[in-house]
Amino acid sequence: MITADDNLLTGLDEVDWANLNHAYGTAADVPGQLRALCGVDEQARQQAVSSLFNHLAHQGTRYQASPYAVPFLARIALAGRDPAREHALELLTGLAVNWDEEREIIDGADIAAWRAEAAENFSDKLLPLYEEALAAEQGEQDEQRRRNLQDSRDWVAAGNPVDARDSSMRSYNAVLAELPALYGLLEHENPRVRTRTVYLLTWFPELAGTSLPLLLGLAAHEDDAVVKATSLVAVGILGTTALPTLTASLDAEDGPIRWAAAIAIAQTARSAAAELDGPLLDRAVAELATAAAAPAPVPATDYSLGDFHGHTADVLLALPPSPTSRAAVAACLPSVSTSQRASKAKAVLPDLFPSPLPDPRPPYTHLPRSQQQLLYALADLFEGWWNTEGDLGESLATYGLPATHAGLRAYIGLPTVDHGCWPPRI
Repeated sequence: MITADDNLLTGLDEVDWANLNHAYGTAADVPGQLRALCGVDEQARQQAVSSLFNHLAHQGTRYQASPYAVPFLARIALAGRDPAREHALELLTGLAVNWDEEREIIDGADIAAWRAEAAENFSDKLLPLYEEALAAEQGEQDEQRRRNLQDSRDWVAAGNPVDARDSSMRSYNAVLAELPALYGLLEHENPRVRTRTVYLLTWFPELAGTSLPLLLGLAAHEDDAVVKATSLVAVGILGTTALPTLTASLDAEDGPIRWAAAIAIAQTARSAAAELDGPLLDRAVAELATAAAAPAPVPATDYSLGDFHGHTADVLLALPPSPTSRAAVAACLPSVSTSQRASKAKAVLPDLFPSPLPDPRPPYTHLPRSQQQLLYALADLFEGWWNTEGDLGESLATYGLPATHAGLRAYIGLPTVDHGCWPPRI
């Protein structure tokens, strides 16, 4: 008996998966994972999602097999069971862009640069180099080296991806080809399906001429707060000039919608072609400052990998500095993900400490609130995170601040070893 799920995977066994590779070798296990994704067993489906991500987009890297999975995932997104639809859209996003690119969402996908980078190492450029190296090896005694060069030459000659960006763009292009069929999911009854579809479209500026009108319509008429907020952020990233929709949303009752409208206005203000009056941008920055001082909404959008305060800080840092915007960045810092906190704190340090503290430095409790928030955010990190910014201590010392993690904690009044204490009242 042929089921609807079988039809979603028509042609699956016609792909030579065993001779394609993924992060852990042969991709012969991918068909079973795609079948489990379509199935009724919830535990098996969750395991399949994890395996597909880990195998086809491991730590953001795409592989030879990655684009071959895309058409099947697109069919599942269109006609699979609801849980599988959402997972398929999430996987399509992961096959189009990697984690670092998702975190740097405020500038969207730099397609021109990505394509240029992929073209630099395209196979037709590398093949002559491998053949030259093989010719140079003739008469040499290292048979294993010649065999390795021959294998590499044959791989390139077969048209396989030759570096990470080449492989990534093949996967990205495969998703791009499926997107026109997915636009209808913007009207799906499940809000999570609508949200994931909007988020996916954000990464494809080449389709902005089609996507923007649809996303603006969704932003104007959507009832679900997360879908609406995701749509507003998307139109800002893709380059909308429809300011009335964004301005109206600044007065919304829901805080996440006001935040998303402010994010989109701030993004629009960075465009050289934007005609944006100062008061509107000031309103947007004020709204972002309010969001910076509040807990992250639950649920929030998926932008910046769900790091609400990190996304807010990135957008504010991209604007010309002002006392309001920089104080808002400081308010974000204690809630920014630990992997991003030090770099953002260092970026705003010169604005919050325009001159070094006097010697002896004033007590921590006498500092302005924004300075306290920045220093607490750094002291609250585990010391190991300071290693991600090797010159952090040197930067702090420049402004008359303690140059070590232990010294900063002592200055604030925190114990040398972090026992999970609550932050001081600041």
